[in-house]
Parts: sequence; C-alpha cells; structure tokens
Amino acid sequence: MDQFTKIFAEEAHDLIANLEKALLTLNQQPDNQQSVEQVFRIMHTLKGNSSMFGFEAMGQLTHHLETLYEFVRSGQSALTPALLTITLSSVDHFRNLLNDPALQHATTLDQHTQLLGQVESLIREKGQIKTTAIDDLNNKTDGVTYYIKFRPAADIFSNGTNPLYLLDELCHLGNCRAIPRMARVPDLESLEPASCYTNWEVFLATDKGEEAIRDVFIFVEDRCELIIQKIADTDLLLMSAFIEQVKEWGTAEDEIAPEALQSAIVSVFHSSSAQVSGNVKNNNEARGAGQTKENTTSSIRVAADKLDTLLNLVSELVTTQARLSLFAEEHSSPELAAIAENVEKISRQLRDNTFSICLLPLETIIVRFQRLVRDLSVELGKEIVLITEGTETELDKTVIESLADPLLHILRNSLDHGIEDANTRLQKGKPRQGKILLKAFYSGAHVHIQIQDDGAGINPAKIREKAISKGLIHPEANLSDKELFDLIFLPGFSTAAKITDVSGRGVGMDVVRRKISDLRGEVELQSRVDKGTAITIKVPLTLSILDGLLVRIDHTRYVIPLSVVDKCFEVTHHQLSNTFNNLIVLDGEQVPFCYLRNEFNLTSEAPPIEQVVVIRYEDKRVGLSVDVIEGEYQAVLKPLGKLYRQQELISGATILGDGSIALVMDTNKLIKQYSGSANPSLIS
Repeated sequence: MDQFTKIFAEEAHDLIANLEKALLTLNQQPDNQQSVEQVFRIMHTLKGNSSMFGFEAMGQLTHHLETLYEFVRSGQSALTPALLTITLSSVDHFRNLLNDPALQHATTLDQHTQLLGQVESLIREKGQIKTTAIDDLNNKTDGVTYYIKFRPAADIFSNGTNPLYLLDELCHLGNCRAIPRMARVPDLESLEPASCYTNWEVFLATDKGEEAIRDVFIFVEDRCELIIQKIADTDLLLMSAFIEQVKEWGTAEDEIAPEALQSAIVSVFHSSSAQVSGNVKNNNEARGAGQTKENTTSSIRVAADKLDTLLNLVSELVTTQARLSLFAEEHSSPELAAIAENVEKISRQLRDNTFSICLLPLETIIVRFQRLVRDLSVELGKEIVLITEGTETELDKTVIESLADPLLHILRNSLDHGIEDANTRLQKGKPRQGKILLKAFYSGAHVHIQIQDDGAGINPAKIREKAISKGLIHPEANLSDKELFDLIFLPGFSTAAKITDVSGRGVGMDVVRRKISDLRGEVELQSRVDKGTAITIKVPLTLSILDGLLVRIDHTRYVIPLSVVDKCFEVTHHQLSNTFNNLIVLDGEQVPFCYLRNEFNLTSEAPPIEQVVVIRYEDKRVGLSVDVIEGEYQAVLKPLGKLYRQQELISGATILGDGSIALVMDTNKLIKQYSGSANPSLIS
C-alpha cells in the first residue's frame, strides 16, 4: 500500500499546484466560470482520492470546500475575498497534510481545526440554504458519461444540415468535450468544397438519457455513422485525470481504440472513488490487420535523481565519444572512422533528447510568485497585479530551481519599495493599481527573464549620495547611471528609508547577483524616476554540456560557446599589432577586438598567422584573437574548484579526447573586464 500512497502523494502535489493556480486566476477574474469549474473538479478529485487512500483529514476539508464552491458554481452565492483567502490557506494546509495525514503535530491539528471551523462558518452564513441541502449537494449524481462517434456522410451539406449545430445541441445536454478528426481530408487538388470530411468523437456527461442524445441526430440518421456508448455511471469530465487523457487523445491523429478507452477509464477509477460502468463496447468497424495497439501512456513520472543520473551518463558518453573520434583520426582505418562518426551522431541525438527531457517551463514556478504578489500586496495595503509573458520558455530544471530565490528577492523589492500605494499613485497621475511584468524569452543559447514595475523608480543621485556616505566611491568620481545602478548589487547596500519585514536590510540584491553568477548568468538593472524599474536576468539554457569552438592560445586550449560566434577570420600578426585603438577592418567593416595574448600576459612569440573569432556581444560584434582554431567541440562542463571561484573569465573546464583540459571562456565577462581604459572602443 505504501507504493500506492506514494503515487497518490505525487498526484496530489500536482492537483494542489493546479488548484492554487486556478484560485489565483479567480483572484484576478472572480467571474471566470471556467476557473470555478476547474476548482470544483480538482476538489472533487482530491476528495475522492484522499478518502480512498486514508487521508481522512484532507477528504473532510475538501468535502466542505467542495460544498462552498458548489454554491458558487450554481450561482447560489458569490465568490468573496474571504472565501478565496480561506481556500488559499487550505491549499497550504493540504501540502502539510501530505506529510502529516493523521494530524499528529500540534500545529497541523490547530491549523486544520481553525480552517474547518472557518469553512463551516461560511457554509452556515449562506442564508436560506438548509443544512440538509449540504448532504444533497455532495451525494447527488453528476450524470452518466457517454462516448459518441459521429461520422457524417460526405454529402450531408446537400440537405442543409450543419454538423456543428448538432454538436452544439449535444453541449446543451450536459458536460461535453468534442474531438474533431481530419484523417479523411484529401489533398488540396482533390478537395470538394461542398463535401464534409470531418468526423467527431464526443464525450458527453448528461442525466437526460441515451434517447435524448439520439433525438439530436434524428433527422440525419441515414446520412451518418453514429455510435453511442455508455461508459460510466458518473461524470468523468469532472475528473482532471480523464480531462488530461481527452486532451492527449485530441492531439493524436487516429481515433480512440476501444481498448485504449477501456484502459483509460479503468486507470481513472483506480485513482478515484467512482464506479466503472463496465460496458465499454468495441466499435463496429474494420481495422487493418497490421494495426498495432494504441499506446495510451503518453507520459510517465520519473524521479529527479534518475534524470540527474541520465544527464551525467550522457555527459560521460560525450567525453568518451571525443576520445573515440580522436583515436579514429590517429589510426587510418575507414571502418573505425565510420564507427566513430556513427557514435558521434547517436551521442549528439541522445544528448539533445536528454536535454529536452530535463527542460522545464518557467511557468512551473510562476504560481508561487503570483501567490507572493497577492499576499504581500494585501499585507502592504497596495493594489498590485502580476502579468506574465513567455512563461512557456523552458530552462534546465537545475537552473529553474536556482532562479526561484533571486526572483522572489526582486519581486519583494518591487512590492515593498518599487510600487507606491494607491493614493500616492493617483497623486502622480498613475492608475491606482500597480503592475509588475515578468517576461521571459530566448536569446541564442540563453534565456532572458525581465521583471519590470511601473513604480517610483530609483534616483541615481540618491544612490551616489548613499555610496559616498558609505565610502564606496570617491566624491569626485564621475560615474554613469549604469555604473551607479551596479552599486545596488554590493553587499549591504540599500537605499530603503526604513527596514521592514519584507525588505530593506541590504541583504537581497547582492545575493541575487551571486546566485545568478553561480549559474554563469548576468543581472542588470535599469530605472527611471516615477517610471519604474526593470531588472534583466540572463542565464544559460543548461549547465551541463555546450557546443563550442575549440581554440588554442600558446599551449593552452579554450572553448568559446558556439552560440555567440558570428564569424572567423584569418589575419597576419602584423595586422593585429599595427592597429589603432584595437580596431581591425574585417569584411569592409571596422571591428573592435581584444588581443588575448596581451590580456593573458603571454610572453611567447606569436605565430605569423593568427585567427580572429568575431562574437556577438549585446548588439555589437567584437573580435577575440587566438593562435589556432581547432574546430567545433561538445564540451562537458566541469567546475574549476573552490580555489578558482573568485575569477569570472573562465566559467568551467572540459576534458578533451586526449585527456587534456580546455578552459571554457565566459565571453561576456571577458569583454566587460577588458573594455576599460586600455580598449575604450571595445564596447563603445
């Protein structure tokens, strides 16, 4: 039973996360009926599953909450802020109950008793609703679920029938989900505009009976193929697991196989307290002899440590493949070369697939930010809304996990110090409700995450004054606004007028920069007084393997990330050594370059012919001079160790096929460091 309890706990975590997300949507859109239905369905599923697996306290609380949301769902009462607050508190309590289902800890028991009392009090406050009606609401049936296959004849339009109107009539009978099938649509040359090529598979939960369904098709029975099957004595469309399965069927090209439908229903009922009808029948249609059984499992749960192990093994495979390729080059064997080439191809495909498995969308951590904004805005007495864009952007799960705390720090600062209270905003001519925009997008092999608010902004003069008082800069120092904003990321630096429980102690932004740096990322801040502040975080897609350009300077090899490389040029040493202000003409364009031999303090003689690797830096092109370009290389990144953590120019190391070490350059930080007084044109 422990195995099934573990599965329940994993599924419950997902259900609770979806419940919290739906509740936060309702917080912004109280009249969103779809979200109300989603909340009710999740609670219905949680109630059944928790009661079956012995989580009686969770089942008890969800039972009462489901009653309240049935009142909202049926229009008997409105969705109030008090109900939302209690439900969100219950969401937090559900997570505690997964670890303490028997209420053995005093804090869990006290919280459960308090929430249960609040929920029961709200139920009693519903006015004329009788107490006996509560049991009626929770014991009522939700209808019978039918599977309907509707395949209209190609000439059904000829008698004025529109199949979409028939589907609309089905929707009026109850809870309905329709899946269109387009397999019969011919090529454009053969398509007849007056013919119908679409057929539908429909799931309908209704208490009207099968005859009411047949009445919908009474005038087209001779012009369509119609199959109606009763598949459950309850409303399967109230179960999130079945809804997800229907969505998966909707993306498939083939129709649902009878055995797949049977298997899905059995699976759903194994995780709920409903009862199977048991009379799912085979479709009366011929199937090709060579057709295989439809695979109903489109996704599986995998432990995070197994994914980490897989990624490590793939990393080791890439290193071994590099050794094999080098060995094949040293031994002139066509057969060995073919094997090495095939292994390289397979390892690259395996690497890409493993990466895609380990990527998670940013939206997986967005709910906690929405919750933070809601709770803190209430606590601070401000009206603030969080808007998100591009949250489908995917990142390595390790990066996602490491980003949560920095993003929370930034949001807290925006809520506490950035956005003004409603009265102050109105005096400034702003809308009373403040906005925070969290936006994510891809940029090469990196992801940019921007957090923008429309608050008071940061005054550079105030930063300068604070920095001088702390002895961080000389009073005569002439710093740009960007340089002044960078001071905010120094340890202990804060411009807050007072310390609060939320922020203002100067221990936030330096932590943000340090954690982002640990991810080989960067963070920048821009602000305008009374216009708002924008903080941009730039992080790599993954931390394990990168495609790079292997180069050599003197006797040391380096890897330049291939994602930033624009073009490579061969030049003479004389061209590089006789330039003004480190500018060289390449393809008829002046390009600033960094002569790495000088920057790395190398005293050996440079080769007569050198290479310039032109890379993209922000919106500019900058050259890096190297001795030799050896070719592309898949670099498995390894940490440098604690003795070298303070340096920023090298982000890691990789083991080459011959066992030697190559250092991975952080080109952005390298250009920043070497763009000072020695090379003023480098980023100007």
